[in-house]
This record gives sequence, C-alpha cells and structure tokens, in this order.
Amino acid sequence: MRVVLAEDLYLLRDGLVLLLQSHGFEIVAAVDTGPTLLAALLEHRPDVAVVDVRLPPSFTDEGLQAALAARREVPGLPVLVLSQHVEQLYARELLADGTGAVGYLLKDRVFNADQFIDAVRRVASGGTVMDPSVIAKLVARPTPSSGTLTPREREVLTLMAEGRSNAAIGKQLYLSESAVGKHIASIFGKLNLPVSDDDNRRVLAVLAYLQNGA
Repeated sequence: MRVVLAEDLYLLRDGLVLLLQSHGFEIVAAVDTGPTLLAALLEHRPDVAVVDVRLPPSFTDEGLQAALAARREVPGLPVLVLSQHVEQLYARELLADGTGAVGYLLKDRVFNADQFIDAVRRVASGGTVMDPSVIAKLVARPTPSSGTLTPREREVLTLMAEGRSNAAIGKQLYLSESAVGKHIASIFGKLNLPVSDDDNRRVLAVLAYLQNGA
C-alpha cells in the first residue's frame, strides 16, 4: 500500500515513516510543506495520505487545504489528517464532500501503533475514521433533534460516528446486533435521516447533522 506522508517535524516524520514501513506500507513521498504535499499527492496518487494539518509556510491549515485540493483533482483520494488539537472546523471541511475515505485523528493516537495503523488501513479502504475526542465534542452539544436521544442511543451514536460496525458496537456495549440495529433505526428516525446499511454513509450523515447543529 502506497503512502504519501506530510509532517514538518523531522523526528516525527522519520518515526512515522519507520512505523508505516514496519507494517508493510510503501512510503512514496515524505514531505514537510503544503505545496510539496499537493504536488506529491497529484504526482503519486497514493493509496492513502497521512497529513499533518499545520504545515509551512504559515503553519495554519496548509496540510488540510492541500489534501482537500488534491481530492478535488482526484475524487475519493484517501486522506488521514493528524492534528494537535480538536478543531471541529477541520473535521467539517474534511467531511464536506461526503465521499468517505477520510480520517481525523489527534496526534496523540500515533503513539498507539495498533490504533494508528488500523485507522490508516480503514481510511485507505474507503472508510471514515473520526477521533473519539472530536465525536465527544459533537455529541456533547445536542441539536434540537439529537437532544431527544436516550443515553443508550447517544452511546450508540458516538460509536457509529467513530466508524464502528454493528458487531463492534454490540460487543462494546454488551448488546446483541439486533438490539444495536433497533437503536440505530431509532436514532435515524429521531434525526430524520434515511436508514442505510452503508456504514460509511451513515457515519457521514450523522456527523454532518451534528456539525450543522453544533
């Protein structure tokens, strides 16, 4: 699996390269600025990009903007964004086109190698990965409709938004898959969203609704 990596801190960039290579990924480019990231993404069209939000020259959101620009040229290009802090605006921008194959993680998650590698693979396969801290912020600020959710439905919603399958949600909450399915149907009904068996699509729908009301 081919990866383009963007990180301006040399030691972290080198560490990520070694970590990804140790799990069988091929690093086709490792860059440290927004312009070089965009060029690398358009040249290599990797299986997945791992991108720091803040890159030179201004250290604002060059990494994110370069990734979004590349996705406009290469629709569905898988991008996993790393950020030092929770920024709901970044998550909203990343999800805006609704095509999936995106992820948003805090940099702290990198130190859990299994979790980080799993996130890279899930994004590369077309899934959506949102950091639990981002989801917690969104769910903690209820919209008029989401305020009617029961505590159990909020737990299910949070795990759904993290990209968890029905089986994984059931295992974590000690529920049967059929019970999880009933909770999900109730959630979509209360949020006026269509029920879908497409995990990626339903997560994007829930996140979009929560973000619009946040």
